Amino acid sequence: MSVRPMKAVGIIGLSSELDKVMRYCGESEIFHPDDAMNFYENTGKFVPINERNPYQDPLAELTSSVQSAGLALEFRKTKKFTVSDSGIKKYVKFVSSKLDRFTTETLKINAELDECRKNQEELNHFIGSNLDMEKLFACKFINVNFGRIPKESYDRLTELNSNPYILFFPCTNDQTHYWGVYFSPLGSEDEIDRIFASLYFERMNLPKGVTNPEKYLEKLKAKEVALRQQLTKIQQQLDIFWTAESEKCSMYYSRLKEMNTYYTIKKYVYCYHKNFILVGWIPADQEKQFTQGLDKINGIEYTLSDGKDEIKHSPPVILKNPRFAKRYEYYVKMFGLPSYNEIDPTMLVAITYTIFFGIMFGDFGQGIVLSIVGYLMWKLKKMDIGKILIPCGISSAIFGFIYGSCFGFEEAFNPIYKAVFGLDEKPVDVMAPATSNLIVYASVGVGAVIIMIVMLLNIYSSLKRRDYESGIFGPNGIAGFVFYTSLVVGLVCQMVLGIQLMNIVYVIGLIIIPLILIFLREPLGRLVSGNKNWQPQKWGEYCVQNFFELFETCLSYVTNTMSFLRIGAYVLVHAGMMLVVFTLANMSGGFMYYIVVLLGNAIVMALEALLVAIQVLRLEYYELFSRFYVGQGRAFEPVRLEENQ
Repeated sequence: MSVRPMKAVGIIGLSSELDKVMRYCGESEIFHPDDAMNFYENTGKFVPINERNPYQDPLAELTSSVQSAGLALEFRKTKKFTVSDSGIKKYVKFVSSKLDRFTTETLKINAELDECRKNQEELNHFIGSNLDMEKLFACKFINVNFGRIPKESYDRLTELNSNPYILFFPCTNDQTHYWGVYFSPLGSEDEIDRIFASLYFERMNLPKGVTNPEKYLEKLKAKEVALRQQLTKIQQQLDIFWTAESEKCSMYYSRLKEMNTYYTIKKYVYCYHKNFILVGWIPADQEKQFTQGLDKINGIEYTLSDGKDEIKHSPPVILKNPRFAKRYEYYVKMFGLPSYNEIDPTMLVAITYTIFFGIMFGDFGQGIVLSIVGYLMWKLKKMDIGKILIPCGISSAIFGFIYGSCFGFEEAFNPIYKAVFGLDEKPVDVMAPATSNLIVYASVGVGAVIIMIVMLLNIYSSLKRRDYESGIFGPNGIAGFVFYTSLVVGLVCQMVLGIQLMNIVYVIGLIIIPLILIFLREPLGRLVSGNKNWQPQKWGEYCVQNFFELFETCLSYVTNTMSFLRIGAYVLVHAGMMLVVFTLANMSGGFMYYIVVLLGNAIVMALEALLVAIQVLRLEYYELFSRFYVGQGRAFEPVRLEENQ
């Protein structure tokens, strides 16, 4: 339940060495840059570097040209590859111009091919028609318009028969259109064209010199063959060029990618006279590895300080958890990372979430299926929730064995109980009235214990952060812990065990006084912290406001504890839903019995797994995290070259 120790690194050196430092920090892949202005007091002469990244445009140009040509670049290691910035720009311009020429010619020919194929397709509709093309195009006083019209529009032509010039002569038709020709006399062509446009007529651009559609179709086919030959020739030229340049181009691309990534460090750099200042963070356990590289760069000096001494600068966080708990970091990050000096709640989430899920979704068979589904979700889709479902399904199977339930068959394990444990029936009969009451009471008891545990975590975390108001006098501090624990213990002894524990001394000392401390937590917290202005500006206003806050606090103790009733409720709900499934199956009978049982199990698994996952997460966030966890940390994000980008 901790984070990896971090070290703050301050690097000061000659501006001429800045590029070497940036490259080294980037190649180390463990350097998280930060704003140097936050680490120094006298920053009046600090000047930020506002230069435009010189590698961004060449990288974008090269990448765009290669992708447009339908090619791919591969990342290469470039430690032994040396080239100047001017050499990079010159090569990028050479390659981009070549590839862009191939791309432009290819696009042009493909456009001509598309047009040629479209013309062939349209012309096929006029092959074999009785239209005399030569006489039609010889007409001087009418315009001839070939094309197609939707069937719905063709049917509407009869409504326009009042105009004698609106005539459409169909040649062929398919399922959606009629193909044909209409004529418009000179002087009326605008009106006729407007009417046919409203009927969604699509014009076919048939050259006027075409008198024989069959011959023109052959001409189009010959043109298509010629265009394909040109396209093949261009592709061969492109292949020859890329075979010669692909490896070299990948080296230039990799260098550009590196320099573009490392240049992002520069926005955190400040200049002071002829020197530069760079500040960042590294994991403490990699200090030696990092400083060994810095020692090889002349003209620089560096300092290191522990993250615990730089809390005010909010050190970035790397969560440190064992393998089992690591998968639950997904939920913690969803809520918010812990601050550097805050408790990492991942282990608590891993334990409580897994156990609560198993209790609420207790079925041996369904739990095994859920684990398998979770495994497939992770392996096939890389879904983080899949990894979480694996232990949750196993927990469900364990509690399902205790409940004696396997796919809803409540007596499935009775022979095992008899043979192994000597029991005549399952140890926990969820649907028995006495057991149901016990489950409800146990849920509340578990909730009370968990709330006490997270209060202790808050006390530790707050005192670690020197937040005395929260750690000592807060509702989840020492005062709140004493009040809540004393009240719970007193009520249990009084109502369950019959022990008269809550006398006047007990009530005043362990309940009333802690409430008074919670009521006065703000001024008392400031007083303990050494703040001279510890008193409220207006005591009357403070008392009125905190009276209602204290009432809300007391109410939250009750509601948060009762919220754990959902654990017991879902145990009963699961058993009840499966009871309904088997009731319907028994009513169906025969082969339908197995169908209903199968479908019922599938529906219950899908529905209840979703609901239980949400409800347990709600318990974690609202009943646990709200009492001890802030979650305002920031992630450790070192400058790192992503080869797959």
